[in-house]
Amino acid sequence: MNDHDHDRDDQTIDSDRTEGSAKKLGGDLKEGAGKILGDSKLKHEGQADQAEGKLQNAWGSAKDEARETFGANDDEG
Repeated sequence: MNDHDHDRDDQTIDSDRTEGSAKKLGGDLKEGAGKILGDSKLKHEGQADQAEGKLQNAWGSAKDEARETFGANDDEG
């Protein structure tokens, strides 16, 4: 998924960042639905998904920073 022909600024971000952002968004929606429907279980599941997404996004950010700092160009996880 990496394109070595582009500058470092043009490289794709780590997959954990995009997946984490998607999980957080899903959690936001799930929490909102739980609030609207009065379903506390759904609301709490959404909050848990948000936390998981935030952590995964932060992990991806840390990996991106390490790649920038140490010059690695691959997404080996």
